[in-house]
Amino acid sequence: MILPGEDASAVAAAVERIRRGGLLGLPTETVYGLAADAANDAAVAAIFAAKGRPADHPLIVHVADAQAATHFTAGVPDFARALMAAFWPGPLTLILPRRPDVAVAAAGGHASVGLRCPSHPVARALLQALAQAGVWGVAAPSANQFGRVSPTTAQHVQGEFGDDLLILDGGPCAGGIESTIIDCTRGRPVLLRPGAITPAQVQAVTALAVVAQDDRQVLSAPAPKASGTLASHYAPRARVRLMDRVALQQALKELSGQRVAVWAHALPDAVPDQVLLRRMPTDPATAARQLFAVLREFDAQGVDQIWVELPPDTPPWAGVRDRLQRAAA
Repeated sequence: MILPGEDASAVAAAVERIRRGGLLGLPTETVYGLAADAANDAAVAAIFAAKGRPADHPLIVHVADAQAATHFTAGVPDFARALMAAFWPGPLTLILPRRPDVAVAAAGGHASVGLRCPSHPVARALLQALAQAGVWGVAAPSANQFGRVSPTTAQHVQGEFGDDLLILDGGPCAGGIESTIIDCTRGRPVLLRPGAITPAQVQAVTALAVVAQDDRQVLSAPAPKASGTLASHYAPRARVRLMDRVALQQALKELSGQRVAVWAHALPDAVPDQVLLRRMPTDPATAARQLFAVLREFDAQGVDQIWVELPPDTPPWAGVRDRLQRAAA
């Protein structure tokens, strides 16, 4: 059941659903989440079951503000506090040491927990109302079957989980890809997943260079597990192939038989009838906003393959490239 997220009665119904241990489709500025009380291990287990997600693969906990985050973490380094002040509410997840007595299931049993304060007004209204009701945060991975394309509209969520799930409709997500994840458990900011918040922005706030998670010359401890970091993820049913512009144009010339969808900056003038064309925006933020909706549209058309022109290997495009590479893995 989809309810208008701006309706106070809908938010009240959502609060009651969460308080009673139920699941909720929740809009954020990145993608829609499948939410449950992060402190209710049975409710969190229902998220894992609904998604078909491995129980040791941690979920991100969404909180109303930095004060609420202290309920879940055993300590916040100074540079992480600076990131909260600069980017919360917003599309930034921080991995922090977890208090051992809270959010065990949400953290997949690990000693760390991912925390985020979303900026979407519906999410903020819900989280603030929940805090007043004694619920400090919700675990909310993307509201889709595990490993598949993330949802960016309420209708996408309903298509994944059916009419029985209560979904707050907050309109299409403005960001379109999941949050940047920064690990704060190893003494310096470590990038686990790229997103709208770039390493340069993190460094500007913290005065610390952002380290890549596989930099063994700098890091001695392994990276904590985090959401959306598996090699294969965000995948549609159709096979995704990434190509540069020259290879894509050549593949179209040689195409025979298969139904193919193409998402590219430069579209050819003439293609076979079985080819579905969509132009990729040249602005990375716009491309990020469209990415998952485009993949879902192509799947709905029943194509055999999705061919994508690989975007530039530059920091503004890092989030889109990361999602495409995992979709194609």
